[in-house]
Amino acid sequence: MRRWMGVPVAAVMLTACVTINVYFPAAEAKEAAKEFVEKVIGDQPQMQAPEVPKEGGKPGGGGGNAFLSSPKLEWGQLASRIDWLSLAGIGSAQAQSPDISIKTPAIQAIQSRMAQRFDGQLRAHFDSGALGFASNGTVSVRDASKIPLSDRVGVNQAVADQGRDSAAVYREIAVANGHPEWEAQIRQVFARQWVDSAKGGWWYQDAGGGWKQK
Repeated sequence: MRRWMGVPVAAVMLTACVTINVYFPAAEAKEAAKEFVEKVIGDQPQMQAPEVPKEGGKPGGGGGNAFLSSPKLEWGQLASRIDWLSLAGIGSAQAQSPDISIKTPAIQAIQSRMAQRFDGQLRAHFDSGALGFASNGTVSVRDASKIPLSDRVGVNQAVADQGRDSAAVYREIAVANGHPEWEAQIRQVFARQWVDSAKGGWWYQDAGGGWKQK
C-alpha cells in the first residue's frame, strides 16, 4: 500500500516539471514586422550572403564533426553530453518561443491593400512632410498645410483607411498565431518598425507625441 501512496505525488511533480510557459517572442515579432513593413513602404529586406565554406569542406571548418567521428568516446562522456531533460520532454518552466507567422491569406490581403495605398496615395505626402508615422503604429497628418486643398479629402480618407488596416493586421497577426493577448505587443513592435524602416527626411512621433524628422 505504501508503495502506491507516492504515485500521485510523483505524477503531480512530473506534471509541474513539464508545464511550459509561452512568452511573447519579441525577436521573431520584430523580424515579421520588418518583412511586413518593408513590403508596404517599398523596400525589400537585404538578402544575407551565404556562409563561405572554410577549409575542410563545411562551414566552420574542422573537416567534420569531431564528436561523431571520435573513436575513443566513452559511454560516460556520451552520457555527460546528452541533455536528458530535453529528450524526456521535461522543462524547468522555461518558456518556448514560437515563430510569428504573417503568411495567412487575411494578413497578406491587408498587406497588399496597405502597400497599394501607401504607394498610390501616401508616399508623396510623407516625402513632403505632411504625413508621419504615429507612435501607436498608424499614419497621421502632421502638417495639413502641406497637402494641396484639392487632395485633402482623399488624403484624409487614405490615412483613416490605413489606420483601420493597421489595427486589423495587428489583431489578425495575434489571432493567427494563437495568442490574441499579444495584440498590444504586436502593435508596439510594429510602431517601432515603421520608424526604423522610414526613409531619411520622413517624420515620426516619439513616445511623448512630439514630431521628429528622421
